[in-house]
Amino acid sequence: MSQPLRLKRSKYPVSLILLIFVAFIALGMPDGLLGVAWPSMRSSYNLPLDAVTSLLFCSTSGYLLSSFFNSSLTRWLGVGRLLVVSCGLTGIALAGYTLVPAWWMFSALGILTGFGAGAIDASLNTYVADHYGSGLMQWLHASYGVGITAGPFIMTTAIVTFASWRLGYRIVAAFQGLMALAFILTFTAWNNNSNSSNESEKSMLKFSTPISESLRNRSVLGSMLLFLLYTGSEVTTGTWSFGILTARGVSERIAGFVVGSYWALFTIGRVFAGFIARKVKPENLVTGGLILAITGASLFSMSVSKTLDLFGVALIGISIAPIFPALVTGTLSRVGEEHAGNSIGMQMASAGLGAVLLPGLAGRIAQITNLNNIPLLVTTAFIIQLAIMLGFKNEHKAFRSTADDIYGEEGT
Repeated sequence: MSQPLRLKRSKYPVSLILLIFVAFIALGMPDGLLGVAWPSMRSSYNLPLDAVTSLLFCSTSGYLLSSFFNSSLTRWLGVGRLLVVSCGLTGIALAGYTLVPAWWMFSALGILTGFGAGAIDASLNTYVADHYGSGLMQWLHASYGVGITAGPFIMTTAIVTFASWRLGYRIVAAFQGLMALAFILTFTAWNNNSNSSNESEKSMLKFSTPISESLRNRSVLGSMLLFLLYTGSEVTTGTWSFGILTARGVSERIAGFVVGSYWALFTIGRVFAGFIARKVKPENLVTGGLILAITGASLFSMSVSKTLDLFGVALIGISIAPIFPALVTGTLSRVGEEHAGNSIGMQMASAGLGAVLLPGLAGRIAQITNLNNIPLLVTTAFIIQLAIMLGFKNEHKAFRSTADDIYGEEGT
């Protein structure tokens, strides 16, 4: 049996990991703004319902570009300088959203926000994986949830209290600028850690298998599809719930609160999953989460009452929380040691594609039919994910021993 990947305990300053957590909060904030801002932005630019697709396409393109070439960018700039540049670009682009007169300019700026987000995401995930324990990775993604939870509340306040979606983007742009300053002030710490020559601190991932060979592997393709559908389902729910709820007669204030609660429960669920991860196998976290998510999405689809609509959105949020980290953990056992190194990057790319394809498809479906069909799309996507996961469990016994070994070596 191949040896499982064991992540390492770090002796680096606690202040540095706290900064990483805050950076991931900042990373999540812009993603939480769009769903609440979109109805007002449509009105400002006189746009059709599915025009959000162009913005999502541009931002995802930038994200994929920077995350794919992250290792080259890190070698060129260094971790600290790359983080400064990325936060700076993101802040400038977010501020630019509030100044440009035309939608095509707004969408073009999405390339910069995506590029900055991809570099921050890939750099910090790689850094934590190389220097800290796997338990800390759970808290890292929970920090992202804090940021994406704050986003809807910031935007709802800006729209309801100040009648300005632009103010919401300016607040988050300022926060990105503060993060760039923080990374400037910590250059020395980043350089010392990233340039370490200690053999025990080097990455244990191997990338010797040709990518073309991995792309011909059925398990790799199935795993990529899982990430595409999962992230697409998550983002579609967060992006379109506000519009669906208000179209069904829910007030803007309550709808904004519910969308914020969706991301809040998402974060709480991930924190809780971090506590129980040693006792509950990742495959059970994934399948159990998908079953509950299907239940919540079905309630949202049926639209029996406003109360059940709100409950359905909340149930989806807390149900999907542990899925992404558990899927990442189970990569080795799903695809095997030969393809694991390649698959991690492919899965992240697939997740990025899912974040634009499914919300865009949802917008197209709503434009042709109506908003009420979007929850049905999400329900179908969750059902397909569950079917794929059950297939992995039956054919490959996914997560069986590797997850136990990884979680048994917690280094928080």
